Amino acid sequence: MLTQIRRSIILAIFFAIVVGLAYPLVETGLANVLFPSQAKGSITQYGSTEIGQHWTGTHWFHGRPDSDNDTATGGTNLGPRSKQLLQNTKALVAFWHAQGVNPTQELVTTSGSQVDPDISQQSAIVQIPMIHRSTGISSQRLLQLIKSQTTGPQYGIFGDSYVNVLSLNRALAAIEHH
Repeated sequence: MLTQIRRSIILAIFFAIVVGLAYPLVETGLANVLFPSQAKGSITQYGSTEIGQHWTGTHWFHGRPDSDNDTATGGTNLGPRSKQLLQNTKALVAFWHAQGVNPTQELVTTSGSQVDPDISQQSAIVQIPMIHRSTGISSQRLLQLIKSQTTGPQYGIFGDSYVNVLSLNRALAAIEHH
């Protein structure tokens, strides 16, 4: 009986070391070698390209109206008949109209994760009048900027084209400083 207990303890220790220590270290090492940016959270000096940033002011492109709480992720649990959801959406539509923007659905609804860093090309394009009035950059130049920052579907067929708002605003800042 002591032999069986000893074998059980040795096997438990062995598997704890292999599965609990060795495997995660090898997996982390491979991720750092094969996907260095993603493994480190895609962090730039301006924030993460994988987590939506909160932008204020009319001189920046805005992303989805996701969580103002940087630690919160996940949906709001507000259903389609929710009065709070309706009020929130009406307030966002009014905000955009006050900025001279006819918002897309994407600009007045949150994403499932609450931290979506990307918007559609159309959601960026509808913001051109606001950015133009605020910065003086021509609408044509802003359209070119959006197109240059648009990423097509993965492998040309999976998903839709999108614009990373952080990358778009970094490119916008580069234009403003020239």
